[in-house]
Amino acid sequence: MCEHVLFWHIREGHYGDVPLNDLCLVQVGRFNGNIWDYDAQISLARFVDDRASDVQADAISEIYSGRVGGWPEKLGELFSRGRETVGVERAAISYEIAPDQSRWGVDIAGRVKAWAKALSGPTSAPGEPPRMSSPPGSETGPGQIVTWGKSTICNVDAFGFEFSWTVSSAKHIPFDWSNSQ
Repeated sequence: MCEHVLFWHIREGHYGDVPLNDLCLVQVGRFNGNIWDYDAQISLARFVDDRASDVQADAISEIYSGRVGGWPEKLGELFSRGRETVGVERAAISYEIAPDQSRWGVDIAGRVKAWAKALSGPTSAPGEPPRMSSPPGSETGPGQIVTWGKSTICNVDAFGFEFSWTVSSAKHIPFDWSNSQ
């Protein structure tokens, strides 16, 4: 079983004429099985940024559900057999992403707290976190660059999901989506 928190910050984007700049989405959930072999059973819930208008919130939900194409649709196909969405809710989402991606995190008061820092070690270049181009199994699609990290805290108490850990794997992956991918 894998429990997860996924966080997206839309620096710049739109859905048709609907601007989505600076809005966020957080997904919490768990899955059993191998996601990349189409046999996973996944249960998830989403928090949509409460700063979004109703039109923006609907657009974000449509995009991330996979109903409008692009990489989210392809990712959604992986979960089509065993996916259960247990809830979608508006929430105040606070976050930080260090400019050098040395640390990142997201908070939803009393519900989700997930923070991570980039890995480093004796073979790391000073000031350079480990990165990989086009990582296999990237949740954000092909062609992305991932910064590898580890969780410093992860607490979830939302939609019936309750889990907590202080050390686990973490990734920071910028994304660039359009429905032509």
